[in-house]
Amino acid sequence: MKVIGFVLVFLLMTYTSKSEGLKLDTVYTGIYVISIHDIDFKQNEYKVDFWLWLRYSNPEFDFTHNLDIPQAKSFEKSFYNADTIDGNIYLIMKLQCTMMNSWKIKNFPFDRQKLRLSIENSQYESKSLIFVTDTIGKHFDPRFTLHGWTIDSFSISTGTKIYESNFGDTTNIPRTEYSNFKVKIEIKRDAIGLFWKMFLGMYVALLISYVCFYIHADSIESRFGLSVGALFAVIGNKYIIDSSLPESISFTLVDTLHGITLVFILAVITSTTYSLKILKKGKTKEASRFDMIAAQVLMIIYLILNFYYISSAIHD
Repeated sequence: MKVIGFVLVFLLMTYTSKSEGLKLDTVYTGIYVISIHDIDFKQNEYKVDFWLWLRYSNPEFDFTHNLDIPQAKSFEKSFYNADTIDGNIYLIMKLQCTMMNSWKIKNFPFDRQKLRLSIENSQYESKSLIFVTDTIGKHFDPRFTLHGWTIDSFSISTGTKIYESNFGDTTNIPRTEYSNFKVKIEIKRDAIGLFWKMFLGMYVALLISYVCFYIHADSIESRFGLSVGALFAVIGNKYIIDSSLPESISFTLVDTLHGITLVFILAVITSTTYSLKILKKGKTKEASRFDMIAAQVLMIIYLILNFYYISSAIHD
């Protein structure tokens, strides 16, 4: 059924091209993305399945052998079919690609990403082959294309890719230009569930440390034991999250939230030490009052900082 549909689209485009005049070096190109999946931040890659169709007049272009996807680690044609109608070649193929991508993790897990895909003919330069976009119809189905993410925008365009090399041809200057067909997809994550899944352990550790303020100041072993245990729990949580993310030289939301939590636990330990010092002077009521004030002040500051950084990441 898909092939029949694409043939109907082709016939419509053929009728239109007759009135406009089809150039021999023009390749009308369209795409329909079926699925984007296996997004892997650690390996800097994702996988995409899509239908690609091309319409052209020059049989020497031979996209079944000369198709090139520069950003792909690998790609495979699971199906292709070629027809010739009124001297025009109509080629449709189904591709599965593993694509390279540089992920932006500053606001992870409230991140927005850009996925890019481009197609070239590896044999013919832009002076011999020019891509033109086929914009008829939709290019993806938002219900099935990408699970756990929302597609903000999907755009197709054409351009010229410049390689500053003559690829060993000493008769030419070191500059080669290829026409390309480009796809850019902007996506954002449905992150609320993932956020709590990742950070719930950190917040539980924080509350365990916070409970120390409600334990009598003379129970020094209990208060210090809980705080130190919470400290290691937060560090362990950060290492687990970092293990699934690529290396980053910038300070991310993950780093910020864990850093704030570690500072909070340090403040709890410092407050416990000061409270114990007051207690040893025989000022039991003063020690209890200090604990209550410190508990409320620290928690308010912690909540404000969390709200600010999380809100900034969501709206960035």
